[in-house]
Amino acid sequence: MNEFMENLPAMATQYGMKVLAGVAILVIGRMLAGLARSIIQKAMTRAKVDETLVKFTSSVSYVALMALVVVSAISAMGIPTTSFVAVLGAAGLAVGLALQGSLGNFASGVLMIIFKPFKVGDFVEAGGVAGVIEEIGIFNTELKTGDNKKVIIPNGAVTGGNITNYSANDTRRVDLVVGVGYGDDLDKVKKTLQEILAGESRILPEPEPTIGVAELADSSVNLVVRPWVNTADYWPVKFALTEEIKKRFDKEGISIPFPQQDVHMHQVS
Repeated sequence: MNEFMENLPAMATQYGMKVLAGVAILVIGRMLAGLARSIIQKAMTRAKVDETLVKFTSSVSYVALMALVVVSAISAMGIPTTSFVAVLGAAGLAVGLALQGSLGNFASGVLMIIFKPFKVGDFVEAGGVAGVIEEIGIFNTELKTGDNKKVIIPNGAVTGGNITNYSANDTRRVDLVVGVGYGDDLDKVKKTLQEILAGESRILPEPEPTIGVAELADSSVNLVVRPWVNTADYWPVKFALTEEIKKRFDKEGISIPFPQQDVHMHQVS
């Protein structure tokens, strides 16, 4: 007992220094990992690498470096890393089984980076949500909806369903259905629609807009109006055309019918 008490200061000094060394490695290592992440981001940005890949690569690099820092800190504290790695591996297996969904999300994130169905800034519909891609993370994808809501979707849900990328191509077709009365002059209707399209400067000359009779419906003759526009002009042009068609039809005396039903009453004696 006396011998233990005599050696206690030396042991405290020895192990205290190891603990301090481990803590120092952890603190400095964390700072260096953050610095490395920043350097990677700047270097890839200067190289004009896709922003999605920049964020994903920097995040994965930071996690990997922090894992190395933690192992180094434990080793500096005098804890055998061989047995620690074995325990960590067993724990990792158990955690992996418990977190299969998260690992699936990680794998989905890697696939999205490789195949690039969309990039940051694209307007997409994925996982049942439509919005602008703000960030593709390791496990989740962040979108901003049209009404400025932030939606976080697991990567597995994104890749597990259909993905519609509205920003993938430079041009889009505006599809409008216009109903007119059976008593209206179709030639006049088509000429009026052509004049409306000709007056909209944002409509592209090629491919040529399509105007045609699509259906003889119960209450109206339905025509399709299909001009092509730049993707960024899709909604402004669609709104403008819808409003202008209503105004011109009123001016030209062209009717826009609505569903109606005739009721016949029979008197029973």
